[in-house]
Amino acid sequence: MIINKVKVVKMEKQQKQIAVIRLRGTTGLQGDVAATLHMLNIRHVNHCTIVPDSPDFVGMIKKAKDYITWGHIDADTLKLLLEKRGAAVDAAGAKHSISLNGKSYKPYFRLSPARGGLGKRGIKASFAGGSGALGDRKEKISELLRKMI
Repeated sequence: MIINKVKVVKMEKQQKQIAVIRLRGTTGLQGDVAATLHMLNIRHVNHCTIVPDSPDFVGMIKKAKDYITWGHIDADTLKLLLEKRGAAVDAAGAKHSISLNGKSYKPYFRLSPARGGLGKRGIKASFAGGSGALGDRKEKISELLRKMI
């Protein structure tokens, strides 16, 4: 499998960030979608990554929409995620990192399965109606992240 390199994008504090969570496994996964998930650093179910809201990453997210859920993360949830699940990293040697209070963290996290479930219709349905799990959750991604931390 050939994996193309993604541009390194520095995350700025005022730039909106997107939390992307993988909810489905590898059964029936096409090669291009697998490569996209690999580039997003979400290689396993219940893993999360934080990416900047740029056209490059939005295109990657839309390509893998049948396996992930995503939305804009608020500052409080990001702080909680970094405190509970963040792995510290040396900022000088890391390509991607998120800074909080002078510490740098990896932008990807391992999460627990959601307490209370993902929705009435499970992981194969879209979140558009409010009862499925996949797709764009907008600001409601923070609720799901709090259930998974």
